[in-house]
Amino acid sequence: MMNKLFKIALVASVVGFALTACTTPEPPKTEPEAAPAPEAAAVQTEAPAAEQPVVNADSLAAAKAKEEAERLEAERARLEALINQIMSEDVYFDFDRSELTEKAKELLAQVAELLIKETRFSITIEGHTDARGTEDYNFTLGAKRAMKVKEFLAAYGIDAKRMESVSYGKEAPKAAGESEEAYSQNRRANFRVNIRD
Repeated sequence: MMNKLFKIALVASVVGFALTACTTPEPPKTEPEAAPAPEAAAVQTEAPAAEQPVVNADSLAAAKAKEEAERLEAERARLEALINQIMSEDVYFDFDRSELTEKAKELLAQVAELLIKETRFSITIEGHTDARGTEDYNFTLGAKRAMKVKEFLAAYGIDAKRMESVSYGKEAPKAAGESEEAYSQNRRANFRVNIRD
């Protein structure tokens, strides 16, 4: 009986040993390779992207500076054209008169429209006379002519603070000579334009 038990135990041991010998051992468990940390991945992808905007920022700044310079030059040219337009306009008067003619009123309406559009302009209205008459009389007449122009523009809506008037009398003729043609060009009011900031 003992022999039988011994044989059974021996067979069970051999079978157990055989079973363990026949099975393939599991490979040892190792930790899988860790994926790069999200911050590391972000650093790798952001580094080249961060350099690109710096290059673009310089290009963008240069383009904006060029665009601003072009805009300022266009604005300067526009203002210069407006100033030249206003300064080229003279308001003419009849002999020994300070009343505005219909032609003068049409011209002043155009000047007023320019002044309404461009509020940075202020003007000096200069009154002139021809060479006939005394110096005092002509200074007074020149002042009246400049004042009539100022009053017309104020009635049109131009702020009086944007206008001043001065008389030159016969001291600054536009045309030389003692002919009626020269006299008619000298009986005038003209403008000087200033640009306020």
